[in-house]
Amino acid sequence: MKIAESWLREWVNPDLDTETLAHQLTMSGHEVEGVAYEGEGLDGVIIGEVIAVSRHPNADRLSVCKVSTDGRETIEVVCGAPNVTAGMKSPLARAGITLPNGVKLRKSKIRGVISHGMLCSAVELGLGDESDGIIALPEDAPVGESLASYLGLPDAVIDLNLTPNRGDCFSVLGIARDVAALTATDIKDATVASVSATIDDTHAVDVQQAKACPSFAGRVIRNIDAHAKTPIWMTERLRRSGFRCIHPVVDITNYVMLELGQPLHAYDLRLVAGAICPRLAKAGEKLTLLDDKEIAVTEDTLVISDDSGAIGLAGIMGGLSTAVSDATVDVFFEAAFWPPEFIVGRARTYGLHTEASLRFERGVDPHGQARAIERATALLLDISGGEAGPLVLTTSDEHLPQRETIRLRRSRLATLLGVKIDDAIVVEILQRLGLDIVAQDDGWDVTPPGFRFDIAIEADLIEEVARVYGYDKIPETTEISQTALETVTESKIGLEPVAATLVARDYQEVITYSFIDSESNRALSGAESDLILSNPISSEMSVMRASILPGLLRAASANAARQQDRVRLFEIGKSFHGTLEEPVEIVRIAAIATGSALPEQWAAKAQSVDFFDIKSDVDAILRLAGDATQLHYTAADHAALQPGQSAKITRNDQLIGMIGKLHPRHAKYFDLKRDVFVFELDAALALASAAPEASQVSKYPSIRRDISVLVDDKISADDLIQTVASAAPDLISSVRIFDIFRGPGVEAGLKSVALGLILQETSRTLTDEDADAAMTAAVRKLQEKFAAELRE
Repeated sequence: MKIAESWLREWVNPDLDTETLAHQLTMSGHEVEGVAYEGEGLDGVIIGEVIAVSRHPNADRLSVCKVSTDGRETIEVVCGAPNVTAGMKSPLARAGITLPNGVKLRKSKIRGVISHGMLCSAVELGLGDESDGIIALPEDAPVGESLASYLGLPDAVIDLNLTPNRGDCFSVLGIARDVAALTATDIKDATVASVSATIDDTHAVDVQQAKACPSFAGRVIRNIDAHAKTPIWMTERLRRSGFRCIHPVVDITNYVMLELGQPLHAYDLRLVAGAICPRLAKAGEKLTLLDDKEIAVTEDTLVISDDSGAIGLAGIMGGLSTAVSDATVDVFFEAAFWPPEFIVGRARTYGLHTEASLRFERGVDPHGQARAIERATALLLDISGGEAGPLVLTTSDEHLPQRETIRLRRSRLATLLGVKIDDAIVVEILQRLGLDIVAQDDGWDVTPPGFRFDIAIEADLIEEVARVYGYDKIPETTEISQTALETVTESKIGLEPVAATLVARDYQEVITYSFIDSESNRALSGAESDLILSNPISSEMSVMRASILPGLLRAASANAARQQDRVRLFEIGKSFHGTLEEPVEIVRIAAIATGSALPEQWAAKAQSVDFFDIKSDVDAILRLAGDATQLHYTAADHAALQPGQSAKITRNDQLIGMIGKLHPRHAKYFDLKRDVFVFELDAALALASAAPEASQVSKYPSIRRDISVLVDDKISADDLIQTVASAAPDLISSVRIFDIFRGPGVEAGLKSVALGLILQETSRTLTDEDADAAMTAAVRKLQEKFAAELRE
């Protein structure tokens, strides 16, 4: 919110300069994002009157103006503004003056005509961003007077970033209250004098749902001057607050909203058909708003209606059918209290964000409606004349917010702030904030005013005391506490080493949403989810994920779409299973790799990542848990993976995860052009560890014997290794596959596998007879189980 310092100082004028005031506001929780100084550099710019306008003899788009500088002297000025007319008054900068934008004016010849100055636009003077015409000043602007003096410049515009809980501060009055409390300065009386009615005219109001509209104030004003203009002091305050002037009646409603924090709406009374009725919208009801946008109103939205139907969105925006225009002479002012629960989120439903909805969503003073109408009435009568009817206030006390008394304990205040504040100071702070206080033995009973929606519990009161007392006055202390040492266990490996391992292997960690679309969830997990969100953000985030892969694949797809040819991503997160009544959460480790196996380089031939590349990454993770001899990769089908290139991972016959190549149909769905390899592990099972057991290192040499056999191409390497190892378990310490061959000399459907047998004993040196016996037993077992043929 933007607020002019001069306007604020009319309400409260502390002995602080602008910068100090801004700092005080920031330290109190009202962050000042910036201070803009307007009107600096306007020395020498005066109010000029255009006496005559003639066409430039040598330029179609230029005019030659005779401009009076003091009512007697005139100078000739060449002007290119389309809105210049004889009789208008506008800012005049004479030759020799430097404008705020740095331009120094000189007497110059423009297309053969000498110009002795410039009639200025708002952008040239730093007074706005309008540059399509010169500023038109009111008819009563005194010719020859300094423009800065006339407009009350220079002035500072303070840009505040207010927190959502402080709805009361979205006004000059609200900020003035806080400044007065912070600086112990007197504030202007916020009471507004009642305007006496000069006519008896009223307009019927029918509040059908008092809970949705507990307070509604209205007043009829007739016979206003349709040709009246908004005075310059008001247009300037509105402009500095970021508002554009529209019409005196509309400008007054904006002005009162900015000043007192109560949004108002004005109707052209002649266009209102029957009683004004605040109510919930009807099914299928349509409304054309002031911005000429037609909307279909939902049944949970409050509207203002008359006999013709809806004529405005309550607390958001008025309707076009009853809008004030240049022909308006009879006005009906409305100020209502709409409880936040009836307004929150409604504006966004229709793609709107208005100044009124911003305030009503955060809460306005439930007792400020009559005051706002009185203020608006007085301003309209001063500006446009007219005759005011009596103010009619319809209230339902039982539905107005009731403020409960809150106990502020002296001990709790000291505990939370870490400092003891004198009771007299606490009482003074609370009283300056406008809170009612009753002393008690252990503290105070405090009742907040109606406009302080943010004060509901004891902690809120403590925050107020600290805020006004000054956070910088609370001494910094170092807390000392005992921290229990975490039990160190060897039965589980932490997730940090896993992440470090994958990062070291050139993966990058991502975090994806736990909500995914049901189609991807079903396709990649193979099962329908019972964990369906009742209010999803979108259809693409409708179920809780049963696998981390969908999120990773979307991330990979986004990277591939941005010309990233090599993508390696991992995520450690939860998957969700079971039912709503009995949900189950499992921490998983998942990764995907696509593109080249190695980064682009000259030392190695480019090669795409394959199954064995990603299998080595899985091995690196699983070896963190210790012994890897019980790990097995067994061919298995999985909904997400391509048959023949997928495997389940087990340890001691317990399933801990899956690995393989993404099925082509899924790759096509995610628009991934290259082969994608993935794995997903149950973190708890994959990282389960046991205390290591020491084994004796043999002091006797090992013996190696190699054999080569022909076997069916479908037989896995793991089956061959396990079979050979079991042939002579006391002698064969390990088995290694060092070559697999398919091609000339090997029958189709077969493969030649070369295995190295490492033989070793811990109690003696093995002989050739021992080695021969072990090899014979291994070959025999391979022949019996797989019909293997020994190659010579």
